[in-house]
Amino acid sequence: MAKKGVLLILVALALLFAGCGDEKGFIDFTRHAAAPAAPAAERPLVIAFAPVMSPEETRRPYERMTAYLAEKLGRPVTMVQKRGAAELDRLVAAGEADVAFLSTGAYTAYRGHEPIELLAMVETKGTILYRTFVIVAADSEIEDFASLKGRVFAFVDPLSHSGRLAVDYRLLEEGLTPEQYFGRIFYTHHHDKSIWAVANHLADGASIDNQIYEHIEQTNPQLAAKVRIIDELAVAPTGPVVVRQNLAPEEKEQLRRIFYEMADDEAMRPVLQSAVIDRFVPPDGGLYEPLRQKFLAHERLSGE
Repeated sequence: MAKKGVLLILVALALLFAGCGDEKGFIDFTRHAAAPAAPAAERPLVIAFAPVMSPEETRRPYERMTAYLAEKLGRPVTMVQKRGAAELDRLVAAGEADVAFLSTGAYTAYRGHEPIELLAMVETKGTILYRTFVIVAADSEIEDFASLKGRVFAFVDPLSHSGRLAVDYRLLEEGLTPEQYFGRIFYTHHHDKSIWAVANHLADGASIDNQIYEHIEQTNPQLAAKVRIIDELAVAPTGPVVVRQNLAPEEKEQLRRIFYEMADDEAMRPVLQSAVIDRFVPPDGGLYEPLRQKFLAHERLSGE
């Protein structure tokens, strides 16, 4: 019976981290399949996102936001969920999404055929900036980033800023890549799963969004107590909401107004907060440019 129990645990872990092996995050988004053309009135508005926390934690608030937009716009709105940032960027690049919630890394990496423009930014706890926390298990002997050299490190997604790229940029200063620095890396695809992986000693360390870490502290304090922060990396702008550039100007203006006023609706505040969002605010495009330049420098180092 003991052997059977161990086998079941191993199978569960394998399923949890299926597809977490080596991944390439730097994809040519200029390759695209033309989206079928149709008048706006004949098709729903398509809104796309990729969850940064486990889907069961993320999908519900985005469904509520989709329904809210449909009500305010007076037209059908369809939500499309993709597994990761690269899949989401490909969808946008192919012109198959009208509006998308992009992560910081996905936006700075985007170079698709379909031109996009910023619609809004996320504000949480009064700021449009966030930090990257490097975490280890609470009982780990590791005390600093240097001690993680040669260890097992969990990333979230190849195009996640806090869940991968911030570490890339830290190592870029030494002319190294994570593959060269760490003994082994793998992807969890969600920030809360990276915390879980470290808490359960599947990884020696991980990099995560500080806002999501603080959200986990409130919603799952038992899990948060099993890890500790050993380093903080540079601040970055929050992930933006983007829109197809060729969407009708009046539609874009209507969407801006709805997003900016969403937090004023008392019923929507808890919905937004469950997605770690306080409100949507006008975007500052200049905040992303330094990260775009770092991404290009990292591509050159990686030979992409």
